Amino acid sequence: MDFFPDYIVKRREKTIQNVTLMNLLTMTAPYKYKFAPYIKYFTSDDWVKFTLDLLGGRGQIGKFRYTPLIGPDILSGILVKATGQSVFDFATENLFSPLGITVEGNVIFRSKEEQLAFNKAKNISGWVSDSTGVNTGGWGLTLSPTDMAKIGQLCLDGGMWNGKEIVSTRWIDESTKEHSLWEKLNLPYGYLWWVGNDGEHGYAAMGDGGNIIYVNTKKKMVIAIASLFMPKVKDRIELIKEYIEPIFED
Repeated sequence: MDFFPDYIVKRREKTIQNVTLMNLLTMTAPYKYKFAPYIKYFTSDDWVKFTLDLLGGRGQIGKFRYTPLIGPDILSGILVKATGQSVFDFATENLFSPLGITVEGNVIFRSKEEQLAFNKAKNISGWVSDSTGVNTGGWGLTLSPTDMAKIGQLCLDGGMWNGKEIVSTRWIDESTKEHSLWEKLNLPYGYLWWVGNDGEHGYAAMGDGGNIIYVNTKKKMVIAIASLFMPKVKDRIELIKEYIEPIFED
């Protein structure tokens, strides 16, 4: 909350003062809702404030609570405060440009129809932002499979790209090891990465509809799949492990 000094914390929610960056990165921050209020979220003007308003409740700080769409927006807001740039500009300068990834600009929805069209589009390049100009943290970035594979390769190579360190090796190592656990499904979690259980040498970024960046550090393999949104899509990890990984010999 130190990044948002103008935000007024409700008296009954004083415990959220103890929520840390680590909690946000590892999905261990508490939220006061049972079912994600997606409609209210999408129709609000300021997604960071909306998400801050949801922090707290009866949940326990440190206990895994998967909030892929809503939670990371606070991280996006923090990046704006910390860098003095929009997340789009910061990412373009420090990640997209060095990797040769082109993302054309911000995408702002002015209607429900525009958002639905975005979800189905194949020819839009951009990063969704709210009306305040803060980019989304957990969704809304358009990347091709090649772009996604570049990010996976960057991570596999310890943050190095064409002989230059783009992201620190230490950060890659910390991000892709287990920091929390979704006990119900026995799924370990790093810093916004799903990480393999003991004996597995992989980690993955997984999105709605089957989008995935999968990295296997033992086989030195990166797999990227981009797809349109589909509800209840079949498990891409199962597909990768059963049909793709066996192609690559140890």
